[in-house]
Amino acid sequence: MGDRGAALRVLVADDQELVRAGFRLILERAGLEVVGEAADGIEAVELVREYRPDVVLMDIRMPQMDGIEATRSVVALPSPPKVLVLTTFDLDDHVYGAIRAGASGFLLKDVSPAGLVQGVHVVAAGEAMLSPSVIARLVDRFGMLAVEPDLPPAMRALTERETQIAKLVARGLPNAEIASRLYLSEATVKSYVSRLLSKLDVRDRVQIAVLAYETGFVRPGDRGD
Repeated sequence: MGDRGAALRVLVADDQELVRAGFRLILERAGLEVVGEAADGIEAVELVREYRPDVVLMDIRMPQMDGIEATRSVVALPSPPKVLVLTTFDLDDHVYGAIRAGASGFLLKDVSPAGLVQGVHVVAAGEAMLSPSVIARLVDRFGMLAVEPDLPPAMRALTERETQIAKLVARGLPNAEIASRLYLSEATVKSYVSRLLSKLDVRDRVQIAVLAYETGFVRPGDRGD
């Protein structure tokens, strides 16, 4: 992974050469380092192993190996990069598949240059590039929203404070806002989030949200208070 203060290292995976070139231009103008380009999922996984980027921009629809399977392979690597999937439609079932495979969020392909750069920085910092409302709609649309809560043992074992923080994370709140709501320091919230990731055996905040909605731990519309 990139050293503190060094430019973020990004790999662009898309089967359209013009799209890759456009993204490279935008990212490099913003001071990010594009370490490689992949035209399909197999090449993306190989280049991640070779170049060890901080973030992968991953197209979903690619030949040989699609972005879902490539994401699954990438996040299974030691010290994996964050994966930001690219799609044309925000409620695409393939988006949901990629999120469940371990992606940290998604961007529409018509994202603005500023939005693209921001998305890379956000996921590299460990935040979720996916609103909780979109997660809830995806889970609901593809039939995974629990009718009744069916919590796994790890969720039942959370303390009251861990439960509070998990629900706020699932609603998409950043650490600073969670800290403000619960009268805690940001460092304390960060520590709780790290503990949640370990206890729930998930890799990032997006996966906490997906698990929360799928099990009924959080319901669409919950305020999380």
